[in-house]
Amino acid sequence: MSKADLIFIQNCRDIIENGVWDTDRDVRPKWPDGTPAHTVKKFCLVNRYDLREEFPVMTLRRIYYRSAIDEILWIYQKKSNRVADLTTDIWNAWADENGTIGKAYGWQLGQKSIYPEGEFDQVDRVLYDLKNNPASRRIMTNMFIHRDLHEMGLAPCAYSMTFNVSGNTLNGILNQRSQDMLAANNWNVCQYAALLIMFAKASGLEAGELVHVIADAHIYDRHVDTIKRLIDKEPYPAPTMKVADITDFYKFDRYSFTLEDYKYHEFDEKIEVAI
Repeated sequence: MSKADLIFIQNCRDIIENGVWDTDRDVRPKWPDGTPAHTVKKFCLVNRYDLREEFPVMTLRRIYYRSAIDEILWIYQKKSNRVADLTTDIWNAWADENGTIGKAYGWQLGQKSIYPEGEFDQVDRVLYDLKNNPASRRIMTNMFIHRDLHEMGLAPCAYSMTFNVSGNTLNGILNQRSQDMLAANNWNVCQYAALLIMFAKASGLEAGELVHVIADAHIYDRHVDTIKRLIDKEPYPAPTMKVADITDFYKFDRYSFTLEDYKYHEFDEKIEVAI
């Protein structure tokens, strides 16, 4: 059965059984009807996914993995903040009158800095170092730029990646300040697993472990019953991910990834999203 499912089930059971509720506090998120969106949470979950064993996609319900990959390409490849550059409408609620999310996510990655070797944005610096300085312990991206937070539609949730090369294996740590377990957990895992694979292929390396560190892993009050029904399902075996033979990071698109034998449980419950 899928290890991604098992990790998700374990995380959610831990949150529900041992988590801390914030119902005694004023909270920022609201439901569409204006009701405060309270959560039960656990502090600092750390999950490890070995991409050499399986692609970590959930089978408890269908994950639209190509849409997830499209979003990570919007951030890391297009370095865009325009919601029109996405194939989904997941960012529309945070868009401004100009159709952007401000100085957030991809916009930050596209800003250039001066290095001894020349001028690079964050993504191109990572790609340069993976090929030329693989022993470096400074290969990372960061989108949580404090001086620009007031100009962001939403402060980045998944805000940094640290890349580390061991032998011929590329590993990565995804740091996330906040995670809505139902709406976003496996979505983020899939897209950053795909990112690690793309960076590895572009650098002549093998994708190894993705370590996901979540500071505030939470389940919203209106999601608890849905989560309980979801984690009561029996996971299917993990499907096989086929990736196109591409070595230029900027040549990948969402169709470069194809899941074979992806069997999943039907899940027709509408997920209400707090904003």
